[in-house]
Amino acid sequence: MTSTRLPALFIGHGSPMTVISDVPERRTWQALGPALPRPRAILVVSAHWQTQGRTHLTAGHAPRTIHDFRGFPDELFAMQYPAPSSPELVARVTELLGPDRVQADESWGFDHGAWGVIQPMFPAADIPMVAMSLDRSLSPDAHVDIGRRLAPLRDEGVLLVASGNVIHNLAMWRQFAGTQPDWALEFRERITNALVANDVAALTRFSGDDQAAALAINSAEHYLPLLYTLGARLPGDEVGVFNDTLDGALSMTSYLIGETALLTDLS
Repeated sequence: MTSTRLPALFIGHGSPMTVISDVPERRTWQALGPALPRPRAILVVSAHWQTQGRTHLTAGHAPRTIHDFRGFPDELFAMQYPAPSSPELVARVTELLGPDRVQADESWGFDHGAWGVIQPMFPAADIPMVAMSLDRSLSPDAHVDIGRRLAPLRDEGVLLVASGNVIHNLAMWRQFAGTQPDWALEFRERITNALVANDVAALTRFSGDDQAAALAINSAEHYLPLLYTLGARLPGDEVGVFNDTLDGALSMTSYLIGETALLTDLS
């Protein structure tokens, strides 16, 4: 246990270019890291690691930096994030979720959904980090339940970071880039209101005729990390919104669950 409860974060990570561009979203990440109580370890749920049947955790001494994209500048491919792993955190997550639901995995590493948001926050790469996959065999409610099981880590010095996007539809982004479609604005507002209200059903159940949800969530892997942050909410937690930007069918909207005063001085 620690004397300071750490927040749970959902960070809209957007394009890999954000990590090397002088844009407001990256500047906010850079300000957020020093504003947070320093964690003893970081657990990142990444939209870019999907598994079936079990939740995987990065293992091994030094997980590799994965450049899971193409067509970007050499500067981006040259980036490394050599944060050490944490066998203790892997063991603790396994204890919280159950050994039959977790698999330590030395074949993976830190993909850009993980290092792309943590590097601007903690550029020294000196905090032990574990990445966690999305088990796509699970229901939305089961993803929320994993978040609930992980919530005790917030009182144990672990920063929970879920990395994805509330709205992520690359095909639609190419069509609507530079605009803010009504359906996207409506969906973003609806999700934020539901998160503030702790309305689990509104965040996990969408009707078949919900066109905005169908366009925004699309293949779902970028939305599902939000459910971990939702699940990790504890009594008394407030919800803070930051990087609430929207370009076409891509929203960078991000949330801090916990002590929202941490967001006051970010710019």
